[in-house]
Amino acid sequence: MNLSEAKVMKQTTISIVKSTVPVLEQHGQAITTRFYEMLFEQYPSLKNVFNQTNQKTGRQQMALANTVYAAAQYIDRLETLLPVVKQIAHKHRSIGVKAEHYPIVGEFLLKAIKDVLKEAATDEIMEAWKEAYGAIADVFISVEQELYEEAEEKGWKDYKKLMIHKKVKEAEDVYSFYLVSPDQKTLPAFLPGQYVSVRIPGQEYLSIRQYSLSGYPNQPYYKITVKKEKQMEDGVVSTYLHDQLKEGDLLEVSVPAGDFVLKENKKSVFISGGVGITPMMSMLHQALENNQEVTFIHSAKNEQFHAMERELQSLSETYTFEQHVFYSQAQTAQHDEHITYGRLTKKELAKYAGDKHAYYYVCGSSSFTQMVLEGLAEMGISQENIMYESFGPKMSMTPSA
Repeated sequence: MNLSEAKVMKQTTISIVKSTVPVLEQHGQAITTRFYEMLFEQYPSLKNVFNQTNQKTGRQQMALANTVYAAAQYIDRLETLLPVVKQIAHKHRSIGVKAEHYPIVGEFLLKAIKDVLKEAATDEIMEAWKEAYGAIADVFISVEQELYEEAEEKGWKDYKKLMIHKKVKEAEDVYSFYLVSPDQKTLPAFLPGQYVSVRIPGQEYLSIRQYSLSGYPNQPYYKITVKKEKQMEDGVVSTYLHDQLKEGDLLEVSVPAGDFVLKENKKSVFISGGVGITPMMSMLHQALENNQEVTFIHSAKNEQFHAMERELQSLSETYTFEQHVFYSQAQTAQHDEHITYGRLTKKELAKYAGDKHAYYYVCGSSSFTQMVLEGLAEMGISQENIMYESFGPKMSMTPSA
């Protein structure tokens, strides 16, 4: 199913929903904040699905506000949102959002709109939003059902306990975990760039995080490379993995998901910051094996914080590709032609990127990703040639996302 096959909405519904765009721009986050408050009060068990760290920081509320705003803005051109719908659907499948959750979400989203806007939310507006939400929800449910069926055919539907076969320190506060199936069954195949969700027990509710698969496909293990976050709110899962789990322990893991994946092309340019290198390493392996021309650009704090540096060095000894590493706070300068001691900036980026026929893959913090995207845009790189992931909840529905 795709968005062009969504339920046909009445023209009056489309017009009314579009008329609410300015209101949503002003009050969107207040609406979504109230939505989550009422939702969790009535259905506390859903805290097992929604990321409570993102709730505390407000990131989830902002992401949902952007989603609702974009849905209203493009309600007459829903096909524009299809790529981002698929991106969100992958995450929903990986964390366990089910069809039965959508009516609940719809009920409390409408209640929140009414609660925040009060008299401004007329019966006419509420009825239009009820119809619009139903149409959009049907599309998500259909797309996610296909993903669930695909996951179950490959391996399992929700979560499976995998065993930590190996735990390896990669850099300061970064460990790789090699996960195998305790029953010796072959793990489902994945595409370079995809991620898995991992679920751990908490004091009250389960905690879920997504981690990119940093290993090469078609191996008897999954490899995730995890940075221990310093802020406790952000580091609930990473701290548990680093400090509590050891080789031989079990970890609940989803079937791989995600559409930030390597595409077929003659040239690929990978641009990563910090632990954003993790999906890049999987894609780099595949690109080199596929004989693609590769430029690999990475930014790290210094040598101690350069995750997977040994593996990158090993690949450079086996394959020929262009490599540029930037250390923003280097402690001791070493002579190496591919290392720059300084921050990666748009000016520096322009020295090594700019081929308009290449595909660009970008991953890092929100600020890093934004800087790189701006730099690529200034070089005239088409949005169609740029794929990116940034840390945080993936729920924005802006077409450029």
